[in-house]
Amino acid sequence: MTRKMTVVFHDEELYTHLKVEAARRHTAASEIIADAVREWLESQEDAELLPAIEAARAEWKEKGGRPWDEVEHEIEETVNERE
Repeated sequence: MTRKMTVVFHDEELYTHLKVEAARRHTAASEIIADAVREWLESQEDAELLPAIEAARAEWKEKGGRPWDEVEHEIEETVNERE
C-alpha cells in the first residue's frame, strides 16, 4: 500500500542536496528519504539493545567466559559426533 506524506524542508541546501543526489542515482527523492527513515528506525532498535549488550559484557567480565573460537570448536565437534 502506498501512503503519502508531505516533508517540509526548512533547510534549502539540504533539499537541494537531496534532489541532486536523487538525480545522480536516477531514483526518486522519496526513495532516499524512505531508506534514511528505515536506517534511522534500525539504529533506534539497536540503541534499545545497547543496555542488554552492556549488561552481558559486564556479566562476562565479572564471571568470566570462554573465547568464541573455543565454543565454536566444541559445537562443531558435537555436530560431527551426531552425524
